[in-house]
Amino acid sequence: MFEFLRGYFSTDLAIDLGTANTLIYSRGKGIVLNEPSVVAIRHDRENHGKKVIQAVGLAAKAMLGRTPGNITAIRPMKDGVIADFTITEQMLKYFIRQVHESRLLSPSPRIIICVPCGSTQVERRAIRESALGAGARQVFLIEEPMAAAIGANLPVREATGSMVVDIGGGTTEVGVMSLGGLVFASSVRTGGDKFDEAIINYIRRNYGMLIGETTAEQIKKEIGSAFPGSEVREIEVKGRNLSEGVPRTFTISSNEILEALTDPLNNIIGTVHQVLEQTPPELGADIAERGMVITGGGALLRDIDRLLIEETGLPVLIAEDPLTCVVRGCGQALEDIDKLGVVFTSD
Repeated sequence: MFEFLRGYFSTDLAIDLGTANTLIYSRGKGIVLNEPSVVAIRHDRENHGKKVIQAVGLAAKAMLGRTPGNITAIRPMKDGVIADFTITEQMLKYFIRQVHESRLLSPSPRIIICVPCGSTQVERRAIRESALGAGARQVFLIEEPMAAAIGANLPVREATGSMVVDIGGGTTEVGVMSLGGLVFASSVRTGGDKFDEAIINYIRRNYGMLIGETTAEQIKKEIGSAFPGSEVREIEVKGRNLSEGVPRTFTISSNEILEALTDPLNNIIGTVHQVLEQTPPELGADIAERGMVITGGGALLRDIDRLLIEETGLPVLIAEDPLTCVVRGCGQALEDIDKLGVVFTSD
């Protein structure tokens, strides 16, 4: 009876539990939360170093790289899967409480969560159990390429091939859908985080300067590109000089960032080629005609569509509002939960 009451007062949720950001879609309301997947933990010295959650989301992201010794800001998701089970559960619990107005009973919603198509059974079980631990009464899993395709309004239930390239923070998911199922999908653990890492390593190697993740992300957003452009943009960057050990300012150009991003971009192109090679010829003909759709935060990298057109010779479209595409698709699956049963992964 008590469980029924908790369920009655809870709103069903669709969650895109991403490496970089967590987005939540509430049934009948739309997207109600979009926060970084970051948790700041304080080690309470008075209680024998007991871990206490200091901040979650935006407040915690602002602390990355700026915390004192007793506080650590961590990202509990790595490469699209759970790296720290306990912290992920606490983060989910915090986000679920945030989107429920009723404070009388602890919420017990039905939840749909996106999982990378390349995740193992163990990783999927960890995601399911962390959601159950956070208060969900029932958990459904949907593979990211399918959610991204539904969110991009591709005709996934029809007998035509639809191809999606979802470039997230931790993984890039490439999938071909037809008749409400994934025909072939591949996942590579390369995404926005690897882009940032490549920029940090390039600057360290070529300038002898050390910059943080936040600065690397800013450089990527402002002057990063995936294809040589006619216009060369520059940005002034502050970092620590490794030989002198003091902060310095230097200027870096968009061409250098393009060079830095070559390896991670080649990984993504390789995965796209692999999926195209494995696609049945009839569906391949549909994709040649209608092209592929890019979703996820990586779709915002300048000229990524031009790079894929150049490498595959196929039409390439960038989805409308690519950052929220996966959670919107997940939300549509939530609204049609009874009709779309086939899109959920049974594991």
